Amino acid sequence: MVDSLMFFSGRGVMVVGGTSGIGRGIAEAFAAAGSSVIATGATTQEVAAARQGTALPNLDFVQLDVRSDEAVVAHFAAVESLHILVNCAGVIKRGEEHDPKVFAQVLDINLNGTMRTCSAARELLKASGGCIVNTASMLSFFGGGLVPGYSASKGGVAQLTKSLAIAYAADGIRVNAVAPGWIATALTQALQDDPVRAAPILARTPLGRWGTPEDVAGPVMFLCGTQARFITGVVLPVDGGYLIA
Repeated sequence: MVDSLMFFSGRGVMVVGGTSGIGRGIAEAFAAAGSSVIATGATTQEVAAARQGTALPNLDFVQLDVRSDEAVVAHFAAVESLHILVNCAGVIKRGEEHDPKVFAQVLDINLNGTMRTCSAARELLKASGGCIVNTASMLSFFGGGLVPGYSASKGGVAQLTKSLAIAYAADGIRVNAVAPGWIATALTQALQDDPVRAAPILARTPLGRWGTPEDVAGPVMFLCGTQARFITGVVLPVDGGYLIA
């Protein structure tokens, strides 16, 4: 593990959707390991709040709207070097996603946004022999009646990850994904605070607790490190056993 963490020192890391939640935990983990990290947020307000909440000198936050082809291309064109891209930008609109317009909005951020950043970062990662980790979900594996857009987008992220792993292999770029389960973040706070809804989640999770962003950061760093140099196209569940229960 010491050798693995030393590997990240001085490496350029981009965490798209890294101002809060799982993405923030991943960004901070890479920064703590000595990487030069840029984490993006969808709005200037998110970026300003994130900057006030960190003391890590090698972690910076910038605004990026992953819905914009032009903004994504311009963002990566301004990057001098990049070793690792982690895609965490995502939204969920529980109960609203049966509206085709909302459905399309969710897919545009979660799935199309992931494709935009992967495509824009490809040449940078080819030059460095870098890697990509996307964020799938347990809903990549089964459906969610209240979130058809989110479920479809995360199923798409899983298949996109496998497809890009094949397409980018000749460039020396590995492409993997993590599939988080129930993680304690602001997005799940309402569920955590509701004993009626939280109880069945914890009852089905063999490890018997909510995950944390740090629980996801470790597997992401593994997939980006030397110990995973022969791993590509994997969608790794990080769910406390929820999928197998």
